[in-house]
Amino acid sequence: MESFACDGCDAALTAPLTRVSFPSHAHQTVGNGLLLPVLMRSGTYAVDPEPFGPPWHPWTEVDSPEAHGVYAPVPALSFGPAGAIVIAPGDARGTVLIPRQLDGGCCGLDERSGPNLACARCDRAVATRVDDCARWQAVWLDPGAVHRIPTDAPTSPDLVPDDVPPVDPSGEWSPRWAAEAGKALAHLVALSSGRPVTVPDGLVATMLRHVLEALLPPGPPAKRAALAGPGLPAPDPAVDLALVPRHPWTGQPWRSPGRADTVPLAFEIWTVLAFHRERPSIPATVDHPRDAPRPLLPRTAFRPDGGVFLHRLARLPAVREPALRAIHDQVSSAPYAHPF
Repeated sequence: MESFACDGCDAALTAPLTRVSFPSHAHQTVGNGLLLPVLMRSGTYAVDPEPFGPPWHPWTEVDSPEAHGVYAPVPALSFGPAGAIVIAPGDARGTVLIPRQLDGGCCGLDERSGPNLACARCDRAVATRVDDCARWQAVWLDPGAVHRIPTDAPTSPDLVPDDVPPVDPSGEWSPRWAAEAGKALAHLVALSSGRPVTVPDGLVATMLRHVLEALLPPGPPAKRAALAGPGLPAPDPAVDLALVPRHPWTGQPWRSPGRADTVPLAFEIWTVLAFHRERPSIPATVDHPRDAPRPLLPRTAFRPDGGVFLHRLARLPAVREPALRAIHDQVSSAPYAHPF
């Protein structure tokens, strides 16, 4: 385990933490007015591989955007530092708000003006608190203002994340599942070679099938996608695309035997897809409607996160191919239209 300290005065800024995989939903936004919970599990941190925060520059004003790892138009590119460290707000220590930096939306703070937390000892800007509505609550440490300190604290034996059910406590589809579906769809479309992609029945089909059918041209020969990973039988040699888990700590995708291309999924969602059978959205026959149990799946159609889909697809080199660029531009022009 390790903690983080201020570069200016060495004051401790976090509790002891263990590094885990960077979550797919870290920058997800989900509807105005909706308050999302904390992004990171207490006692853990993750590192954003992409630039985070201001300054932002419009796509049309950026020279050689491909040098920044972006291959299709996006509204704006961050020129902030890569490698921001994200933690749970409750794991922050010794920080104070910077009054002149407290910009945000209707319900809280965001990163639009840069760091809004300072070291309480030396007043150096060190982090950004994000807790506005529609945003996952987190503290983002500036990688240029902090440094790691190894600690003697033992690593928690309980780091394997809990399964994330497809339905959140409100009874609606989980936004984490929507984000993971958006990211997986970007990889599936990029690996499709312009052919249809089939997926197995059940929750995988609920997540992905209707979008794949809407985005990819009909007709044979289709590519076949299937779940693969630890605890499952070896994938059929006919499988072209293997839906595999990412390691919960390193983020590395499980290596599928054979020649199938891999499409990574968050471990805590992949395990539900792999080992939990889909439950019906309509309850079994009961004597009276008042005795009916609450539906176990929402009656509304599942909608992948179009913003996450576009973010990931724009950063895959394959999007430079005309067919994939057309899909990107189609969704970008109407990000909330069917099937998103």
